Amino acid sequence: MSKNKGARIIITLECCCKNLMNTNKRRKGLFRYTSTKNRKNTPGRIELMKFCPACNQHEKFKEIK
Repeated sequence: MSKNKGARIIITLECCCKNLMNTNKRRKGLFRYTSTKNRKNTPGRIELMKFCPACNQHEKFKEIK
């Protein structure tokens, strides 16, 4: 039998720019990343700067449920 992963969970990160109407967008719609985090070390929702191909620049991505 394999061990349980414990406190690590899979999270989804979504771009914060989804509601902005910008004329230089390459694609319409949302962009999401998946990642893991340790529930004990970071109990709150995290925000990371990642590249958004819809906006063609680095944007802030927030954790969603």
